[in-house]
Amino acid sequence: MAKGFFLHVLKGPWFMVFSSFIIMSTAGTPYAFGLYSNVVKSVLGYDQSTLNLISFFKDVGTNVGVLSGFIAEVTPPWFVLLIGAVMNVVGYLMIWLSVTQKIAKPQVWMMCLYIGLGANSTAFANTGAMVTCIKNFPASRGVVLGLLKGYVGLSGAILTQLYHAFYYNDPKALILLVGWLPAAINVAFAPFIRLMKVDRQSNELKVFYNFLYITLGLAGFLLVMIVIEQKVSFTQREYGGSAAVVLFLLFLPLGIVIIEEFKLWRSKRLALSDGSQLQVITDKTKTETNPSLPQASPLSVDLLLEPSTEKPVSCWKNIFSPPARGEDYTILQALFSVDLLILFYTVISGVGGTLTAIDNLGQMGTSLGYSPQSISTFVSLVSIWNYLGRVMAGLVSELLLKKYKMPRPLMLTIILLVACIGHLLVAFHTPGGLYVASVIIGFCFGAQWSVVFTTISEIFGLKYYSTLYNFGSVASPIGLYILNVIVTGHLYDKEARKQLAALGLVRKAGQALNCTGVHCFRLSFIIIAAVTLSGALVSIILVLRTRKFYKSDIYKKFQEEAKVAEKELAFAGH
Repeated sequence: MAKGFFLHVLKGPWFMVFSSFIIMSTAGTPYAFGLYSNVVKSVLGYDQSTLNLISFFKDVGTNVGVLSGFIAEVTPPWFVLLIGAVMNVVGYLMIWLSVTQKIAKPQVWMMCLYIGLGANSTAFANTGAMVTCIKNFPASRGVVLGLLKGYVGLSGAILTQLYHAFYYNDPKALILLVGWLPAAINVAFAPFIRLMKVDRQSNELKVFYNFLYITLGLAGFLLVMIVIEQKVSFTQREYGGSAAVVLFLLFLPLGIVIIEEFKLWRSKRLALSDGSQLQVITDKTKTETNPSLPQASPLSVDLLLEPSTEKPVSCWKNIFSPPARGEDYTILQALFSVDLLILFYTVISGVGGTLTAIDNLGQMGTSLGYSPQSISTFVSLVSIWNYLGRVMAGLVSELLLKKYKMPRPLMLTIILLVACIGHLLVAFHTPGGLYVASVIIGFCFGAQWSVVFTTISEIFGLKYYSTLYNFGSVASPIGLYILNVIVTGHLYDKEARKQLAALGLVRKAGQALNCTGVHCFRLSFIIIAAVTLSGALVSIILVLRTRKFYKSDIYKKFQEEAKVAEKELAFAGH
């Protein structure tokens, strides 16, 4: 009996959700770049433009997950996760070997390849775990996506705590940690991630809220530890105690999983033992012998068996004839739709801007005179508020949609406007202003992703969501290249060379190029704020286009499917 229940838990939908939480809690390895970017820059002798180019390829790897989407269409989720694990180990291990100088100094293009490969494993984790969860719980997708993306947001702070516990204050060892830990977790939990027909439970949303309360507790603990670690110097053993609490809170949802799976297990056993199967057989016999019911004629059977002579419509012919919003678009119909093009631009301007700020946190802190401990705090704050943005945007937009029929893209407009404030705080820095800016930028970064991905699933359907989800992510590195490499990196190096010239110095070959003062990032973040504002204005067009769609019951189809499934289960005796 105990063995049967244990196997039931491992195969159950709630354990699959828990496994997804654990995988996503270490899937945000690219967000730790700010902690070791200064080491990469100093050891390998890069200027800011070169470092930003490497950062760009990191974000290309993170967000260009089209390959993982295509693979997920034809292979099971566990296979997608295993591919991601291999990529993670290979990519980050090569970076670690380069920074520790165990191999010859690599060419810049090789470093771009290594970090792109390692970061692309995140896309495989997202596709393998998160997309599977959303397909299994379509009617609760807003909360599910917010929770899972929330864990990704927290992963930067989680990895920081584990890094200090394992390696104390060795930034080079952090690269090794982000190489082996996520890969090990993917391999361990991949067998439990699979598509399944989940019977919608009456308390489904309540269970997800219980998960949310635990993650809020985890975020709260991490935030408290960030504040304490900023004021008090911790030993490695004390970091170990903090990491132990983090691990406890990470595995606490397992208690909810066991409770919910026990309810399902007990209901199935009761259904099998109450004689309902005998009743179904009796009813079936009566139905078969009831003369009042119409019988299938031989002609109708022949028509069913006869192969269709109707030619399939070419996917190219119906590109510009998409179905109604909410129905399943083909990949090409979605890619050529105005709605996706608008979302694409908002991601370029909004996510591109916030990601530029996140990737330059280390350099911004150094140029403005903050200590390494403060820079670590910025990274952790971004991680915490990234989580809160992902969770709260998903939760709040879901509540506003259900209660007031507010179009979800309107939430995106509001988020982009708030992000402009964070960028301007960086541009016109005041003492301590980077703390506030990191909170705003982290929150808006996470919130944008949660709203964008949920909107894609609602407008274009779930049939090809694995691929469309990753196409939506492609816009991010485009914005990052323009705003980070071309704008921010160029203006930073220009200011740094001006400062060198004022001191009468000349940069030596292989020497890092550094800039100090508020002017290093001022002009670039004024430009970023203006671009983000343009994204907010463009998103209003999508609000107007989808207003009628969001006034309707967009989840009606899934509710009807759930009722049909319940009837089927009733006749099958569970």
